[in-house]
Amino acid sequence: MDIIWLRDFESLTTHKNFSRAAEERNVSQPAFSRRIRALEDEVGVKLINRQTFPLSLTPAGEVFLSQAKLILRTYSETIERCQTIDAAGENVIRFASSQSLYMTHFRDHIEPLMEAGGLDVDLNSTSWAADQFVSALQQRYCDVILTYWHPAMDFLSPLEVSKCDFLTLSEDQFVPVSKTGPDGAPLFDLRRDTKRQIPLLSYGSASALRSVLDHTLRQQISPPNLLVVNQNALANSVKAMILEGFGLGWLPRKLCEAELAEGRLALAGGDEFVTALSVRLYRETENTKPTLHDFWRKMSASIA
Repeated sequence: MDIIWLRDFESLTTHKNFSRAAEERNVSQPAFSRRIRALEDEVGVKLINRQTFPLSLTPAGEVFLSQAKLILRTYSETIERCQTIDAAGENVIRFASSQSLYMTHFRDHIEPLMEAGGLDVDLNSTSWAADQFVSALQQRYCDVILTYWHPAMDFLSPLEVSKCDFLTLSEDQFVPVSKTGPDGAPLFDLRRDTKRQIPLLSYGSASALRSVLDHTLRQQISPPNLLVVNQNALANSVKAMILEGFGLGWLPRKLCEAELAEGRLALAGGDEFVTALSVRLYRETENTKPTLHDFWRKMSASIA
């Protein structure tokens, strides 16, 4: 199956018109139609319902479209990774970091060393799902990952049993916070609102912090009455919604310390709702880049 056929199919489903799709794909309409027919012959079923106006997908076409998009995304990411690895060479250390850690700990601990050269950060990684960091390190797409660590984070388990080293950069806390009202008190408070249902701004399954939140709530003898009103993969997005007053949520304290100091946010629970987080750097021990070895030595010395 030609990858071009998948791009043709995706274009046709967008425009729902053979002429406009052929124009976008920079090919004549007859040639474009032949390629769509060839795709259908390869799959063995009709994907396009040509009897409707505008064109529509058959039930099989709907299923095939979702998989085609996945294939195209995977293909593009693979090409990008290969090109990145080739361009990076032996003298560049590739970092991967979540958005919240990039905005906080990366700039505090890593960025000062970037002036010495040989360091690069993959900003695409700030939107990765949690398990993508592990696979990226294992596949050498990146050389170092910067991540939160807690025993409940099962996605990091492969690194614990493989040939990986880690450094603990710092300690943080996972704390419940809420926007403050005119009186400076939190709008939602786990200590005060024990009977009414409290809106919770939570994390999706792709977030590294979801397992920590679940662990925190499981530790409660009397769990609070929470109603999940939103789930998000990024802590910064959860923070933004908390600041708008949509509910309370848990954040790494480092990420919201400025807002806490300014009084825009307030702690919304006691110590029993606070969970310790570590911030770690991971690398593969078999990665022999000289620059990585030198960086690791300097980082070890700086936190000793």
